Amino acid sequence: MEWSNWRHSEKRQKRQKRPERLEQGTPPEDPREQYPVRQPPGPDPTTKDPTTEDRPQHGPHDAVDDLAPQPAVSSPAADPAPEPASELGPLTAPHDLAQLWAPLKVGEPTVALEPTPPSGLSYRPDIVCDGWSTPALHVRLASVRGYQHRFDGRPREDDAAVACDRNTGTVAFAVADGVSDAQQPHIGSQLACRSAIDEMLSQVRGDGAGYVENWDRLLYTVHWQLVEQTRRILHRPKAGPQETAGLLATTLVAGTATPTESGVFIHVISVGDSGAWQIKHENVHRLVGGKPDGADGLVSSAVEPLPYLPNVIRPLTFALEQDTVLLVGTDGFGDPLGDGTGAVARLFRMRLRSPVPPLGFAHLLDFSRETFDDDRTLIALWPRDKEGGERS
Repeated sequence: MEWSNWRHSEKRQKRQKRPERLEQGTPPEDPREQYPVRQPPGPDPTTKDPTTEDRPQHGPHDAVDDLAPQPAVSSPAADPAPEPASELGPLTAPHDLAQLWAPLKVGEPTVALEPTPPSGLSYRPDIVCDGWSTPALHVRLASVRGYQHRFDGRPREDDAAVACDRNTGTVAFAVADGVSDAQQPHIGSQLACRSAIDEMLSQVRGDGAGYVENWDRLLYTVHWQLVEQTRRILHRPKAGPQETAGLLATTLVAGTATPTESGVFIHVISVGDSGAWQIKHENVHRLVGGKPDGADGLVSSAVEPLPYLPNVIRPLTFALEQDTVLLVGTDGFGDPLGDGTGAVARLFRMRLRSPVPPLGFAHLLDFSRETFDDDRTLIALWPRDKEGGERS
């Protein structure tokens, strides 16, 4: 007899024997006999504890554990056997999931729509997110396609990158916003972030000992990468900054977070209207870049984007204090954030008091608020305490 036939025959015999056992015997009165429940070992409940009557009364200084009330024990014969717990837990209906992950509505929301696939020859996801922790920092990253680009079928033009040097613990971060007037802004933002991260890590791992020593070199490296990519795309070996701006123009915010015995020190630069902010003492403070207070997204920054280079590069340097969150993002986040007193600012002040899961971070950034429909990209850094624990 083959193995499969033997197994089917054995199962059939077992199924035929089960009803015979129930018909010939009498159902037990105690459900534990039919559905055995494993009980912990203990004394016979019918036997009297000889030390019960001699036990002294508790005084005011007795141990707290001895005074704790004991849980009531129900009779096994009176209670039905517990149902086996599901490993997956309760299943959620599809409509519940749709409501759970729907964009958060802030004030008057934008019109709900179904995103259309982005145009272009290369793969460009609608949403990306990332998140991890070092002994000194919690890091979260998210970039979401704006509602207008979802409607038009245009690719997400923002990009972001973050990496850590394991030897020094320095975290390098970069955020870029491709200029919409350019022909391939999503390529420009992606190239700017990747080349900025590579250059920062190269300097950190060299003589910088955890720091970027030459910020001019960093921006020139990004400038050179953009120009070289433009020459390859256009097949023009002599293409310069003007042709590059028409094809790959992008903003850039780049910096490092270096842990020391005195805390985490931040160095950050900005080219264009992307910026960096701090949430400190329940208030939002703009650090670099962004638009002037009160602009509400209607006034562009006077700083030209890459590949054009500013005349002077001076990074902002400061210590990232405990109970403080550093935010680095594009104007798609900075414009609705405004001066830090509106509804969007209140939402992020409340939700980012402590690190959130990466998927939750992306969901938070994908909020719905009328008139704010640009791509949004954000990196958040929370300092950990000296023991490497969570923030309070």
